[in-house]
Amino acid sequence: MLTLAIVARDEADRIGRAIGSVPGAAEVLVLDSGSTDDTVAVAEAAGARVVRTDWPGYGAQKNRALELAKQPWVLFLDADEWLDADLLAAVARVLEEPAGAVGFSVCRRNRFLGRRVRGGCFGPSWKIRLVRKGAGRWQGGMLHETLVCTGPTLRLEGLLEHDPFRAEGDWAKTGREYAELFAKKGIEEGRVAHLWDLSLRPPLHFVKSILLKAGFRDGLLGFHLALWGARDVAWKWKALRNSRKELLLPVLGTVSASAKGEAEEGSR
Repeated sequence: MLTLAIVARDEADRIGRAIGSVPGAAEVLVLDSGSTDDTVAVAEAAGARVVRTDWPGYGAQKNRALELAKQPWVLFLDADEWLDADLLAAVARVLEEPAGAVGFSVCRRNRFLGRRVRGGCFGPSWKIRLVRKGAGRWQGGMLHETLVCTGPTLRLEGLLEHDPFRAEGDWAKTGREYAELFAKKGIEEGRVAHLWDLSLRPPLHFVKSILLKAGFRDGLLGFHLALWGARDVAWKWKALRNSRKELLLPVLGTVSASAKGEAEEGSR
């Protein structure tokens, strides 16, 4: 009755934990986009049906998984996530009696190198992850994809645990990658990075994380996460500003050359 769907690449060290946290799934579907480690072998050993694909983006890849799923309900996990016992029991209950809902959201609790994060912008958040097939689609592609349902949704008890970083330096690496995606998406949407975006958004993020979202509850870790988050915000808007400058340089060069030519023509 349930397909566990995971999109992955080079996740051999942790995909087994994700699959093992949902032992009652009738189908485990893994879409692998070119792993160079043992992700495929580990997933298949855990009973998964692995489909090798290209990488069209997060939203498009997860919609592929929706189309390929063979069961009426689909639960989406990332390879660095796993269900706790309470959430697993809640999923089992609603599969028997969904109470009219076509989708269910779960509370995802982030960890940083194993340590649970209680507050801040990196704190717990609700995300729709369980959907009846045909009653939802992933929207968004390059950045921050969201599962949108066509009918009622409910919240489930329990926690979806999430431990995304293998080492402290992974935060900065991910921040750089997201900045590039943010800039690319911003250019496509016609967004402009103003000076106030660069000067005000990072400190506002820090204040939001520490005070408004109670990041102070995590002590020194909360301070570091807020500071790193502010740095990521600065990187994103700087990347957008630099990308737009790069687009304008050829245009400005053409205008400058044209003006120079007109001036020379007029002086003859």
